[in-house]
Amino acid sequence: MTTIDDVIGETSGRSRAVLEYSQITKRLVESAKQPGFTVESWAPLAELIAVGEFVRIGPFKEVMNWDEYAEFLTNWAVSADWDCSFQRVTETADLVFLELEERSRMGDFNSVVNTVSVYEFNADDKLRRIAVYLQMELPNLGSVPNFESAGAAE
Repeated sequence: MTTIDDVIGETSGRSRAVLEYSQITKRLVESAKQPGFTVESWAPLAELIAVGEFVRIGPFKEVMNWDEYAEFLTNWAVSADWDCSFQRVTETADLVFLELEERSRMGDFNSVVNTVSVYEFNADDKLRRIAVYLQMELPNLGSVPNFESAGAAE
């Protein structure tokens, strides 16, 4: 299992900024269990963000600006444990694609998902947009339609 810490030293440019984003998130999620953690506690992450133009699109197509996202992160972090394993990072002119295996726990609920997050930068090398895509195991196979029999009804 490869961690962000294992690969960040070999990474530069915008790819490194994306890996730092993940490191900061991990550190802040851990510190969120301490008294006094607030929305303002995300300031180290905000340093990487073009706060005024930022948009985050989540896996359920929910759209948030920076203030909404910081509030979302705060509510999540105080009650969740989160970790990740590095899979791959790919950089183009304005985009970085980061693939992770993400593990989280909230109470009795445990989740392991594969994610691809697309990070878009502005001309000042600040994050202006993040779009998150995920793969997860089916929660209940009994609720999934059987498409093999769909043609038999005709």
